Amino acid sequence: MIYVIRHGQTDRNKEGRLQGRQGLPLNDSGIKQAEWVRDHLRHIPFDYVFSSPQERALQTAQIITGKPPITDPRLDVFDLGEADGLTKAEVKMAGAVPDPSVYEGVEDVDGFVRRVFAFMHELEKKYGLQQAHILLSGHRCTTGCIGSYFEGLPKDGNLLKLSSDSGQYKTYSFRSLNLT
Repeated sequence: MIYVIRHGQTDRNKEGRLQGRQGLPLNDSGIKQAEWVRDHLRHIPFDYVFSSPQERALQTAQIITGKPPITDPRLDVFDLGEADGLTKAEVKMAGAVPDPSVYEGVEDVDGFVRRVFAFMHELEKKYGLQQAHILLSGHRCTTGCIGSYFEGLPKDGNLLKLSSDSGQYKTYSFRSLNLT
């Protein structure tokens, strides 16, 4: 079983700001959210714990499992470029992401999906036939993209609707897809 956790709240979440790769920690509410998930999943013996390299995701995984997570850059948050840290109200969007014609450094959506899917394919190939309990700690964008790995890409392209709220999780299992 795969447990896909969205990190707990940070001050940027609370302020309604876009949050990318600036390595912010959980706030008190975020810590409590991770502790709630830990208590809710206390009966699960996690075999493998993977996380985005961002501090908030690492903290969430560590609180939930008590184990140091394996970081993988493919689980990193979508790079918001110059829009990182701005309020949602002040950002010019192009669909669900900041407009790359306005903000330097905004990651390509297709490239983002490819990197997350590459991680998931590798995970499935390596552990898909095991009866392992795997925790993946990430962000709204990465957890939504992982959801689309299992449920298919949304027709409207909005991966975010497949994510959980801060400090929440969804479960999935590998369905013995083509592991070649």
